[in-house]
Amino acid sequence: MSSQSQFIAHLTLEDLAKREFRDDGTGKSTLMLQVAAEARSKGYEGICIPLTNEKWKSRWRDLCLLPSEDVMDNRQEMEKKGEEWRANPGFDLDEVTITRLEEAEKVVGITSDLLDLDSSDDWVRNDSEIALLQELAYASYLGVRTVILPAPRNRAFVASYARAVNAALKANPYIILSVRIPIYDPQMIQLSSGTPGTLTGASLKFVDDQPSIATWEMWDAIRTICDYDPRLTLTLDMTPPLPAELEVLYQWVAEPTRYLFLPASAFISNAKGYPVLTKGTQSFIRDIMKIQPHVILSGTFSGRHTKGGEAAYSQYVRHLEKTSPYIKAANTTGTVENFAHGYQDYLQKPLQPLMDNLQSMTYHTFEQDPVKYRNYEEAVFRALSEWPKPGKIIICVAGAGRGPLVVRCLTAAVRTGKEVLVYALEKNPSAFVTLQSKLRREWGDKVKLLFGDMRTAPVPEPVDILVSELLGSFGDNELSPECLDGAMRFLKDDGISIPASYTAYLAPLSSSKLYNETRVTKDEKEVETPYVVMFQAVNILSGDGGGIRGVCGPRVQECWEFEHPRRDAVLNEQGLPPTNSHNARSAKLTFHIPHAGVLHGLAGYFEAVLYGNIGLSIHPDRMQKISKDMLSWFPIYFPFKEPLYLPSNSELQVSMWRLTSDRQVWYEWCAEAFLPLPGTSVLPEKPKALANTEDDTSQLLAPLTTPTIIHSPLADADDSTSAFTSEKISLGCPPDESGSEGAGSRIGLVKIGQTSLHNPGGRSSWIGL
Repeated sequence: MSSQSQFIAHLTLEDLAKREFRDDGTGKSTLMLQVAAEARSKGYEGICIPLTNEKWKSRWRDLCLLPSEDVMDNRQEMEKKGEEWRANPGFDLDEVTITRLEEAEKVVGITSDLLDLDSSDDWVRNDSEIALLQELAYASYLGVRTVILPAPRNRAFVASYARAVNAALKANPYIILSVRIPIYDPQMIQLSSGTPGTLTGASLKFVDDQPSIATWEMWDAIRTICDYDPRLTLTLDMTPPLPAELEVLYQWVAEPTRYLFLPASAFISNAKGYPVLTKGTQSFIRDIMKIQPHVILSGTFSGRHTKGGEAAYSQYVRHLEKTSPYIKAANTTGTVENFAHGYQDYLQKPLQPLMDNLQSMTYHTFEQDPVKYRNYEEAVFRALSEWPKPGKIIICVAGAGRGPLVVRCLTAAVRTGKEVLVYALEKNPSAFVTLQSKLRREWGDKVKLLFGDMRTAPVPEPVDILVSELLGSFGDNELSPECLDGAMRFLKDDGISIPASYTAYLAPLSSSKLYNETRVTKDEKEVETPYVVMFQAVNILSGDGGGIRGVCGPRVQECWEFEHPRRDAVLNEQGLPPTNSHNARSAKLTFHIPHAGVLHGLAGYFEAVLYGNIGLSIHPDRMQKISKDMLSWFPIYFPFKEPLYLPSNSELQVSMWRLTSDRQVWYEWCAEAFLPLPGTSVLPEKPKALANTEDDTSQLLAPLTTPTIIHSPLADADDSTSAFTSEKISLGCPPDESGSEGAGSRIGLVKIGQTSLHNPGGRSSWIGL
């Protein structure tokens, strides 16, 4: 594991006013240099300070805010000065906190809290933007790399805030801007001290204990208007109170959270008087530490807690980081997190194993996975142990590579004491040289080598067990079905295929980082290409449960399955399928979205049955039980060109196709978003077309061209986008005549968004046959 999260000391203007300058006689030291040195001596990497002081705030108010009635005599003069400032904005020496290049080193700047970029007053917004650009120009002049902006305060004018931020990004191409976003909904709390927009950690209390995502929605509006600018980041203010439901917090992991602002007021005292965080906050910080945000600690020297002193806060947060499940796994040899270090959220195009011959280093990387080969060996062992016939058992390893499965088959045979002959079939001429070397040095007459493509190469005799490792991150995306179609011609009628089956899974995903990564080249093909990715800064948007209508599937849903051998296969004279149409698949999945979020793509996984109850899995909810710490596969990511906003309790319908021609296989995908709304109509006894349901208020609120079909919640490929459950769901509707509350109530759907069809006809990405 590389560097840990950095700790930064936050100092307010009041804190700086209490510091005394100590003259060292050199004439080179300044108060700010001494403050920075003191912070470093305490283990901080840098300091976070306001860029301007109270003198600037006072002058800005005089220049930009209308005076009261009793000082109207000099209004013209003040307005003249204001116009002069607007024409040439700039600071006086005693209005700024840092003045030297060396003072700005490792400083995170904070713009003035008087900036009101989302004010309801046009003039205030305009002058605030001018002042913002003035502060950022000065910060850029001194080389300050990151500046934190004040939190948006007015949802009605958040678009104005975002437009000003976007203008600032364009005017300052070398500065990273970080928007301070409180983790709570400002409308759900009361401020008992402090003022809006300050980083002082005001004392807060709940007005409403229902979880809210209003602040995330403000952030989403800002970054969307700024077109996901990679220099726009997030400072997450952890000032209490936090939402009661932790699920609301996990969406921040998928955002560009650069800083966590932790005031001393966020800590409580434990039994011994030391500062600690609540259980929920601990859990959230442990989770978000996997993206390694920097931690800004504020007010830690105020003596708020009786034990531990200032160092106790950073020590405690560092303890949470070290005990984070992800960080612990990343520091443990043999885990996926440790193996994949440096590849987190890194886009890789899947392999083309039929078109391209792999390099020896690629084989070597795959062979480092002990879990995969252990499970393969166990599957072969059980198949041999349960083989009912006497005599030699013929095994074929199709796609032998450099021979790791051959070794595992021989080891399994030794364990069972049964006699086997292994055919090792490989099409890569370079890898075939390695196989010849191992045959001569290790295997002898227990193995026979065959060169060629498994779909066409002759095999001397029918085989009892066919072993292959052709799986991709989505199960079938490296053409295992097509390859094994050809290999089945030399498998006996009662033979065994390992793997016996594999299933593809999907889940809706949010990730600002992955969305930006696919847009780097501005090539449309890049956003219609599936990628293999070790997910980190991501959030799965879906939840378990049926949703409001009761028809949604689980958090991660099955797309389709392939089984081997196919007992109902239609074959030609060569024992091969005449077309590849039987390997086409489609799926339509309905997901419940419990909390609002933005859909950026689809996460794909697979699960394979090798033999019996031995399998392989990267399914996020089951991989720990089936193949813990398996290294060979990262998930697959199907991106969307444009983000799709999904409100809380909405439904997402995902359509996915696996399509094929005689030369290639490709995927196409799209999504539609719906919002369930309560209706009051009586449930029909059978499906009715819209033409016959003018009085049915439960129909889909969409163009009157789609039939309304009642479907089973278990149907994966229901083509009706206007379907409703036949279950009676009560949403507080008045009782009907029978006295049953909500009886006869219906839930309608309002369509709220849709993506385009991605990769039609395989125009951007495909796998060659």
